[in-house]
Amino acid sequence: MNAQVVRIGGFPESEVVTVLNAACDRVGLDPAGAVMLRGHTNAVYTLPTAGAVAKIARAGTPLESVRRTVRLVRWLTGRNFPTVELLPMEQPVVVRGHAVTFWHHLPQPDRPVPAAHLAVPLRTLHELPLPPFDVRPVDTAAAIRRSIAETTALPPSDVDYLERRLAELEDALPQVRYALPPGLSQGDPQHRNALHHGDAAVLCDWDTACFGQPELDLVTVEIHCRRFGYGPSHYQEFADRYGFDVTSWQGYPVLCALRELRMITTNAKRAPAGSPTITEVRRRIQGLRSGHGGLGWNIL
Repeated sequence: MNAQVVRIGGFPESEVVTVLNAACDRVGLDPAGAVMLRGHTNAVYTLPTAGAVAKIARAGTPLESVRRTVRLVRWLTGRNFPTVELLPMEQPVVVRGHAVTFWHHLPQPDRPVPAAHLAVPLRTLHELPLPPFDVRPVDTAAAIRRSIAETTALPPSDVDYLERRLAELEDALPQVRYALPPGLSQGDPQHRNALHHGDAAVLCDWDTACFGQPELDLVTVEIHCRRFGYGPSHYQEFADRYGFDVTSWQGYPVLCALRELRMITTNAKRAPAGSPTITEVRRRIQGLRSGHGGLGWNIL
């Protein structure tokens, strides 16, 4: 029996290392001692000799999507917005059709960023004017539908449930009345998409940035606090500092259910049969079926 190929960011491990080394060589950065920080979605490495972080977009990511992220981050940096900054070079670097970006490295303590530290950067983002270039509109339902269509490791009964649940939420969505004006959204604000910076935090990981309703960002923070063991007081500190408690808003149940469905289906489409990821996805689906809103989720 062949050993299972280790995949990082959708690449076989050997290929992602080749892309990393070639990209570093292209821009004159030393990849010696590179350490993988993340590999589930994108392949992210710290380059200790260079004091930088390299991010290899997940295999299959369109180049234009990465270019759009670079354009947005450059614009945010120009407005002194609290974000991790790109290195000052032509980006992205393209190797074998794969986009690589290089970022300043911010050494981190061994603790997550508190949700409360996300509040001011998120509120600032939501209140910014639109940049002088197109920002894609949010379409959570369409993203969920694509993920379900690409999922191969779930049994038909689970797929049927996800499709039915999505249809129910799409029917309910037109009745939602938003409390906040639309604007720039981070798309996936959470503890792992922010970094400590002194006594505050900066946002990172802008792949899902879009134009949409701030409520969806706020729901995402609440879900992470509730599902991943941070607790209600942790979320309440965030809500108090932001100045709006999304759980008290009438549209919360619909947007919360929609966001949780996206979190589940995004992981489902990448998970091979028999993997720990698909086991966790199925556990989450069973929790939705049983109405267990307090079920803790394992981080994937």
